[in-house]
Amino acid sequence: MRKLGIGLVIIVLSVIGLNNSSFAHCEIPCGIYGDSVRVALIAEHIGTIEKSMKQISELSVEKTVDYNQLVRWVSNKEEHAKKIQEIATQYFMFQRIKLTDDSAVKAKNQKLLAKLHELCVYAMKAKQTTDLVYIEKMRKVLHDFSHLYFGKGHKHKH
Repeated sequence: MRKLGIGLVIIVLSVIGLNNSSFAHCEIPCGIYGDSVRVALIAEHIGTIEKSMKQISELSVEKTVDYNQLVRWVSNKEEHAKKIQEIATQYFMFQRIKLTDDSAVKAKNQKLLAKLHELCVYAMKAKQTTDLVYIEKMRKVLHDFSHLYFGKGHKHKH
């Protein structure tokens, strides 16, 4: 009977766990997630936002506007901009850039945080507009961030 009770508790906890939302990272030092993969994901989200902006612009000038498709592209653009902000904050700012008393590391961290803040602001601007200038700004900031974050000699693609 006791085994049945423990088993039931495990099943109930498993079912409850399945209903919870999952985030990009669990905020424990599991070591599973790769930093270069997160940078690649941000680059992919930027590309998706760019395509969404172009589609929104094209659909908006059609003689008969397909509002259903238009709304879907706007939602898509905003969703991917939000994902950029989540990776920048939840993953890099909160977990990867550590608090330190080392002045050299602190100086580098301040530069990294400034780049991430800039990326988040441009992602916010991308939600508000279809101006492709924010795509180029996000790509430049991501490039600068990744080179600063990984340093010289690190081989990564973006």
